[in-house]
This record gives sequence, structure tokens and C-alpha cells, in this order.
Amino acid sequence: LDQVFDKRKIAEVEEKLACATTDRQRIKSVEQFLLSQLRDIPRDKLIIEAVKHIHQSKGTIRIKELNQKLAISQSPFEKRFRKVVGTTPKKLASIIRFNSILNDLSEAKTLTEIGYENHFFDQAHFINDFKQFTGETPERFKRLL
Repeated sequence: LDQVFDKRKIAEVEEKLACATTDRQRIKSVEQFLLSQLRDIPRDKLIIEAVKHIHQSKGTIRIKELNQKLAISQSPFEKRFRKVVGTTPKKLASIIRFNSILNDLSEAKTLTEIGYENHFFDQAHFINDFKQFTGETPERFKRLL
């Protein structure tokens, strides 16, 4: 990491992670660090607009729909997006959707409601996507909270 980011900033994040008592605090620390790094990247209005759409949809927007809204074809869009954001639009959408799910887990909602509200059309996809981030099923993770 210190080859890509400032060593002092990495040390600050490591300290915050060590002091954090919950996964939510750790995730927030990493998100804040990554967002601060984005501020140093030259502005690309199209990509900023794309990220806004992804956030507004809580990560549920289809990338094809995003391409249509922004009037750009998939390949050049993905190249620009990856250059500015550092990942693909689909991966960012997955991260944002997972963050939305984490927020929903802290509320008094059933897992069925959470899956439906986050545009999962069946339980298997919800569980598989969730396990990619946590290694646990949503039910087991919720019990651990």
C-alpha cells in the first residue's frame, strides 16, 4: 500500500482500524480514506455523474442502464471509470449495495425485506453476494451483530 499511498496516511488508517471496535467502524475508516484519495484525482464530470447515479440507486442500477443515461458505450466508459475510480462500475455498485444492506441489517427488517429492497430476486443470489463480502450468510452475520 505504501507504494501507492502516502505512508503517513496509511499509518493513520491503520491506527483507526486498530482502535475500531466494530466492523462498521472499520468499513467507515477505509471508506473515508478512499474518499479522501479520490479528492486528489482530476475531475471527470461523466464519471462523477456515473458515481452519483450508482449512489442514488444504492448500487442497484444496471450498468447498461447507466451507459444509456450517460450516452456512452460500455468499453470506453469502463476504461474511464476504472482509471478515475480504480475499479469497475459493477464492482463499485456491488460495494455500495452491500453497504446499503449493512445499514438495513441494523434496522428491524427481515432478511426477505432487505433482499427485496436491494433488488435481489432470489435468496440464493442474496446469500452468495453477501458471502463474497463477509464469508458469512446474511442470517448468521445478523446474529453476530
